[in-house]
Amino acid sequence: MEQLTSSLGQVYLTVDTDYENKWIMVTWQGYLTAANIQAGARAYTAALARSGFSCVLNDTRAVRGPWDHSMEWVINEWAPSAAQAGLRQFAMITLPETLAQSSADTFSTLLTAFEARVFDNLEEAQQWLRSVC
Repeated sequence: MEQLTSSLGQVYLTVDTDYENKWIMVTWQGYLTAANIQAGARAYTAALARSGFSCVLNDTRAVRGPWDHSMEWVINEWAPSAAQAGLRQFAMITLPETLAQSSADTFSTLLTAFEARVFDNLEEAQQWLRSVC
């Protein structure tokens, strides 16, 4: 397991390689800066490439606030590089009716590099990934 911390020492990302399910489990938390998002996305993309897996379970339920400030980078730079690293299916879990959910919906609408689905609970996201990974 890998944890990334902010300049204040707060954990904002946990990356865990789930060998049983053959996916990378990513858990974000707190308020995310553009630098946090870029460092975090690169960290779990590297874990995906090392594992040889093609699926990511991305949990954003503990994120506070939107991350629209990074949308252009996520769509235009990170997504194509993640697809090159092997990413094919991406399940994102959000809390309904939050600013983070709004960002997730925008992300899944704009994304073309790989298949992404947004869920509001962990079990449904895991079930979908198990059916495609």
